[in-house]
Amino acid sequence: MKELPLAEVYRLIEPGPVVLLSTRSRQGRSNVMTMSWHTMVEVAPPTIACIVSSNDLSFFALRQTRECVIAIPAVGLAEKVVKVGNCSGRDTDKFATAWFTPLPAEQVSAPLVAECFANLECRVVDTRLVNRYNLFVLEVVKAWIDPQQPRQKTIHHIGNGAFVVDGEVIHFESRMP
Repeated sequence: MKELPLAEVYRLIEPGPVVLLSTRSRQGRSNVMTMSWHTMVEVAPPTIACIVSSNDLSFFALRQTRECVIAIPAVGLAEKVVKVGNCSGRDTDKFATAWFTPLPAEQVSAPLVAECFANLECRVVDTRLVNRYNLFVLEVVKAWIDPQQPRQKTIHHIGNGAFVVDGEVIHFESRMP
């Protein structure tokens, strides 16, 4: 074994696909950010924990409105997803910059992202760890899938500008749902 710098640990524990988090402030301004720090917490109801930096414009909208959309992009959108992650919503309309199409959601005010193969409308259900860790717990209240984009591969951030793409699917017997 060789010692690994602690700053590299996050690259080993990649939590899931890179997603887009969209919000809409009470003033009506929509924003979208790239996010890779999230994890499932519960299956039913579907509950997701995510980290949103307090430096991000989305943090304030999420805290204010307590709702968002998690949009899941396919690998074909990787360049746009990275572009969104490399600019600030404070001075950029990220939907326009990345050519993403906002669509109205049914349960929340934040927009769906038309180009993504799945969209999850979410409400904040727990903020106890926001002040300490910027961790929001979200409950998915409505889920959408685009039937025109079946079996999409997602991208996964492994640090320092590097991404991997979903690989081969393997199946094993499972007693879990």
